[in-house]
Amino acid sequence: MAATSADQPRNLTSRSMLAGQAAAAASEVESALRPAPDPKVAAFFDVDNTVMQGASIFHLARGLHRRKFFTTATIAKAAWQQFYFRVAGVEDPEHIANARASALSVIAGREASELAEIGEEIFDENMARRIWPGTRARAQWHLDRGHRVWLVTAAPIEIASVIARRLGLTGALGTVAEQVNGVYTGHLVGEMLHGEGKAVAIRALAEREGLDLERCYAYSDSSNDLPMLSLVGNPCAVNPDSTLRAHAKANGWRIRDYRNGRRAAGAGLKVAGTGAAAAGLWGIGRKVTRARSRR
Repeated sequence: MAATSADQPRNLTSRSMLAGQAAAAASEVESALRPAPDPKVAAFFDVDNTVMQGASIFHLARGLHRRKFFTTATIAKAAWQQFYFRVAGVEDPEHIANARASALSVIAGREASELAEIGEEIFDENMARRIWPGTRARAQWHLDRGHRVWLVTAAPIEIASVIARRLGLTGALGTVAEQVNGVYTGHLVGEMLHGEGKAVAIRALAEREGLDLERCYAYSDSSNDLPMLSLVGNPCAVNPDSTLRAHAKANGWRIRDYRNGRRAAGAGLKVAGTGAAAAGLWGIGRKVTRARSRR
């Protein structure tokens, strides 16, 4: 017997109730399967060539250049600084300071909300497809076990936060540019988050959050991050440079290489000299230098 029009609302109501009950049951099952948070354990990931291929600051700088934040003349100056580093093999403090000042002048007077919006666009344009699947899977492994997962990078906190949020991670620690009333001043808050600075930041976070560093994990591709890696009980070298690979082997650390073949650590878009990379302009210089070398 066909249902009458009077029956239809009752049937719709009944089906809606059943659907709601099923959804609630599924939610309960999902909650039961979700691991309980482990408040003592966190994993710390470097970004450049660890979480993503190449240097995040390079992709940010390229996006800002397309949006007319700075000129080609700025790139030429950065190229010279990059050339000097490659020949001399040392990070010249004056060059780093000049590069940092140039990078900060690019955003001085700009609203932080503008850069945040641009960072979201640049992630979609240049970064999303460069995330290493293996590292992302490892970060998810930690999340699935109730661990907090933090990015720790010399790159600007704005872009680090975008990457962390898009990957569903806990948060990010990065280099902080000073703001007054939501506008960049052209100065840093403290120093770039580089080398020993990363270890200092992690210690402070561990103290604040009650983490047991002996149970924590850290991941990086660079020997510059040995202070961070040595701070935790479970260090792992990811796509390591030759120095880090040798150190990891000598100390029995885990090594994970997600690259195609055994490329040198300087291959791709990796910025030589992380201090300069955080300043922002050497990454562009490297791209220009490599482009010219192909001609």
